Amino acid sequence: MNVVTARGSIKQTANTRRKHRPDYWLPIIAAGLLAIGLVVVYAISPGMSVLKGVSETYYISKQLIAILMGVIAFIILSRIPYTFWRSKVKFLAVIALISALAVFFVGEEINGAHRWIQVGGVSFQSAELVKFALIIWVADFLARRKSKTELGDFEKTLKPIGIVFGAIVLIVAIAQSDFGSTMVMVGIGAAMMFVAGVPLKKLILLGLVITAIGSMLILSSGYRRERVVTFLNPTADCQNEGYQSCQALIAVGSGGMFGLGLARSVQAFGYLPEAANDSIFAIIAEKFGFFGVSLILAAFAVFFGRLTRIIERAPDDFSRLLVTGILAWFAVQATINIGAMIGLLPLKGITLPFISYGGTSLLFVTGALGIAFQISRYSSLGNKVKESGATSYENPTYRRRERRPHYATSRRSA
Repeated sequence: MNVVTARGSIKQTANTRRKHRPDYWLPIIAAGLLAIGLVVVYAISPGMSVLKGVSETYYISKQLIAILMGVIAFIILSRIPYTFWRSKVKFLAVIALISALAVFFVGEEINGAHRWIQVGGVSFQSAELVKFALIIWVADFLARRKSKTELGDFEKTLKPIGIVFGAIVLIVAIAQSDFGSTMVMVGIGAAMMFVAGVPLKKLILLGLVITAIGSMLILSSGYRRERVVTFLNPTADCQNEGYQSCQALIAVGSGGMFGLGLARSVQAFGYLPEAANDSIFAIIAEKFGFFGVSLILAAFAVFFGRLTRIIERAPDDFSRLLVTGILAWFAVQATINIGAMIGLLPLKGITLPFISYGGTSLLFVTGALGIAFQISRYSSLGNKVKESGATSYENPTYRRRERRPHYATSRRSA
C-alpha cells in the first residue's frame, strides 16, 4: 500500500513490490542500435571529414567517446533506486531551467537558433536535460495528484501542468527556436497524463489549446511556414527550401530492397545535410535498403514493447509514469525523425535515439534507459501470473515464470 507522509510525499511500503531479474533485453537491443549507429558514422566519416576539414577519425572518435559516456551513465543510473529521483525533483527542475536560459549567455547560435551551450570547446544541448527533468517532475506531480484523487482538478492539476508547458513553449519553442524538441516534450506530457488517468475530456481540451498555440507559432514564423509548405510539396523547390527533404527521399529511394552497401553511400558526401545526425535514417535506408530499415524498425518495436511490459508491471504510480515518459520520449522522437525522412512529417531537426551522432542525446537517452532498467527489477505484488492458475508466491511455476528466486519467497514467508 502507499503511505502519505506529513510532508505530502508518497512512500512505497516494502511489502507492495517484489524484486526479480531486470529486463536484459533493454540494454541488449539498445547496444545493437548503438552499434548500428557507430558503424554508419564510421562509414560516412571520410565524406563528412573532407567537407568539414577535419581528420578522418574526428567523427568516429567523438561518437565512441559519446557511447562510452552513455554506457557509464546507464550503469550508474541503473544502480540508483528509482525512488531517489523523487527527492531530487526540485533540484533537477532548477538545473534544467538554468541550462535552458544559459544558452542565451554562453551558447552558440546555429542557423538562427540558440540551443547549444559552449564551454571550453564542449557543447551541450539544454533541451535534452529539460526532457529528462520534465519526465521526473511530471511523474512525481501526477503520482501525488492521483494519490489524492485530484487528477481532474483544474486548480491543483491542470493549471500547474499548463504553466509548466507554457514555460517550455516560451523558452524552448520561441526563444530557442526548437519547435521539434517542444513537440517531443508535449508528446511526453500527453502520454503521461493519459496513463495517469486524467479525464479524457479535459485531456482533449488541453490538446486543442496546445494545437491552437502550435498553429499560432507556425503561422507567426516565416521559416516554420516554409517548412510546412515544403512538407506539403517537397519537390516544388528542391534547390532551396525543399533541398534536404528531396535529398532524403532520394537517399531512401536509392537504397532499393537491399541497399547500395556499407561503403557505397552517395548522399553522405555533401548532398544530404546532417547526414550523421537528423538524416541518419535516410543514410541507413540508402546503405541497407528496405530490408535493413525493416530490421531496425522491428528492433524499435520490440524495444518499445519491452518498455510497455515494464509499465504494466510497475510497482507504483511514480515508476509507472516514469517509464511511460521514457517510452514516450523515445517513441515520439523516433517517429518524428523517421517520419521526416520519408516525407510523412515536416523536418524538425530531431535525432534518432541511440543511432544518431551526438553526445548530449546519447548521454541522456542511455541514462533514461538506465532508470527504466532499474525499475524493471521490480513488479507489484498484485501482478500475478494468471496462466496455469499460478496465484501463489509459493507456487514453483509462478516463481519460474517471474524469475523470482526461491530465497526471496522464503524470506517473505518468514
